[in-house]
Amino acid sequence: MDNIINLLKESDAMLEGHFLLSSGRHSDKYFQCAKLFMYPKKAQAALEQTALKIKEDIKSGKVKIDIVAGPAMGGIIAAYELARQLDLPCIFTERDENGTMTLRRGFQIEKGQKVLIAEDVITTGKSYNECARALEAAGAEITALSCVVDRRAEELDIPWHFYPAVKVNVSNWDASDCALCKEGIPVVKPGSRKI
Repeated sequence: MDNIINLLKESDAMLEGHFLLSSGRHSDKYFQCAKLFMYPKKAQAALEQTALKIKEDIKSGKVKIDIVAGPAMGGIIAAYELARQLDLPCIFTERDENGTMTLRRGFQIEKGQKVLIAEDVITTGKSYNECARALEAAGAEITALSCVVDRRAEELDIPWHFYPAVKVNVSNWDASDCALCKEGIPVVKPGSRKI
């Protein structure tokens, strides 16, 4: 896990300051995995142990996965790289004109198809839950969830097999209770989701 933190630091993907997260919460650290994913070898290295663990669980029958899916934007490259290492197909969900996460671009799911959702960063679970709803509406069965960075402050009820590459403990606050706001430090929103 230290190796993954080092990869994040080397690629300037771990930022420090005062950030507005996609979840709406505030934090003193931001993980911009897109910076890590700029370097294919680093992306491969960051997800290598995760892919090996998933392969073991598939081989032992602990989990079944037919396809990997990622929510746009952050999960697309994570899903692709994990699918590449697992030798599985890869799709992604994205927001439609109303902001609803959906399957587009001709992607289809067969009824009962087993899906691993791959994310870049998990804080509150909003993106992967939206992705799961879209996939389940299309007939998928979600069996696993993976991420590069698990930065959850609170335990989330994850009903599937969970494969985080690294778990980090960082501060994050509800916007109304943000310690950095109270200090008057300006907030920056580096993410792509419109809040």
